Amino acid sequence: MSLASARMAALAGLLLAAVAATARAAPEDVCQAAKASHDDRIAGCSAIIEAGRSKGHDLAIAYCNRGHAFTEKRDFERALADLEQAIQIDPKYACAYSNRGRVRALQRDLERAIADYDQAIKLDAKFALAFNNRGDAWRQKGDLERAIADFSEAIRIDPKSALAYGNRGFAWSTKGNLDRAIADYSQVIRLTPDDLLAYINRGNAWRAKEELERAAADYGEVIRLAPGDARGWRNRGLIRLFKNELAGGIADYDQAIKLEPSDAYSWNNRGQAKMRKGDREGAIADFKKALELRPDLRQVQEILRELGAP
Repeated sequence: MSLASARMAALAGLLLAAVAATARAAPEDVCQAAKASHDDRIAGCSAIIEAGRSKGHDLAIAYCNRGHAFTEKRDFERALADLEQAIQIDPKYACAYSNRGRVRALQRDLERAIADYDQAIKLDAKFALAFNNRGDAWRQKGDLERAIADFSEAIRIDPKSALAYGNRGFAWSTKGNLDRAIADYSQVIRLTPDDLLAYINRGNAWRAKEELERAAADYGEVIRLAPGDARGWRNRGLIRLFKNELAGGIADYDQAIKLEPSDAYSWNNRGQAKMRKGDREGAIADFKKALELRPDLRQVQEILRELGAP
């Protein structure tokens, strides 16, 4: 069963204005609006840049925010061009360095990403998001001590940063400190009660501690919040199989497969449940589907041979 992936690096910072991104908003306002779509932000920031009236820091903000939008669209070439232009215009603009660091992290250029986050922090020692993002880069490099230190500093600066708590929780979990991981995931849930990944990650930690009822409760909360998300169903299904609740496990995997039919592990696990219930033909069908999706699953190959599958 695949574990939930780690929480990815934080979204890059934006200098945001309290302007609603609506159809009536001026393009210049949308550049800094908190909830603008990426395309609308690009259009709004481009209008500022092309008008030629903004100079200095204001112009750097337009380039930086447009670079952020390009980053989220995974157009890294344009993003880097804009962010480097922002830095050239205002070399003391910390947010531009942090945003460029995010692009480099997404490109797996972690050394240069960390260097950019270092510069952002040098320019603004209270830039919580830069600490968080640098922590994520350290985590990706496998340096969990530095990662946890940076996430902790981000939390010290911004105690309401659910993102930093979630990232630190994942780092604690990776180190095997499940109690601290659970404490951090619980804090994420207090701050953002609809955070699916926090429930999934806390459920995974409870499962690793063999506290299956608590794990099932967290996965059940994922199902309640997002019934169309296969992760809640397949994780709760696994717990039900651990508890030998085969009918409930099969029902959960039925739903998981309906929602995400490409997940080989769901087919495999449902096959396991059917085999334990004595449904040989049903188990063989599920194992064959799992193997079709993932031909490298040797355990499934062995089970099919043992079952005498054609």
